[in-house]
Amino acid sequence: MDSNRETTPRVVVGVDGSEASREALRWAVRHAELTGAAVEAVCAWDTPSEIGWAGPATETGFDLERARLRYAEGIREVFGDNEPARLRRMLVQGDPSEVLVRASEGADLLVVGNRGRGGFARAMLGSVSQRCAQHAKCPVVVVRARPTEHR
Repeated sequence: MDSNRETTPRVVVGVDGSEASREALRWAVRHAELTGAAVEAVCAWDTPSEIGWAGPATETGFDLERARLRYAEGIREVFGDNEPARLRRMLVQGDPSEVLVRASEGADLLVVGNRGRGGFARAMLGSVSQRCAQHAKCPVVVVRARPTEHR
């Protein structure tokens, strides 16, 4: 066995506050429980934005503390008070697809939602999930949001 390889499997999951990313986070944690993996929940922000779990802008610019709070609230929305012990939160500045592809290096699996906060509602894959599927350094699982009754 390669002594440089971590002994604990690692699952990276991209989160942005969208329903698809919340479902991807749930899926990644269930998978990790079955495989004994640790989960890295990666939220990337590129430009200030009022959408998603990161990127809140203020009149004076990007507010990192507010981004951290929104990210924590988003994780809490998914798990309540039962956040998995092997979940590591990562809030990273950079283009989301580039951040996730970088995070996939050495990972056993990358999990992303099929669509994030932006883009076209009818698109099968969002631009980030498509780039991750094409360029990740490990296998990729693309998770769809649960269908709602009103669609």
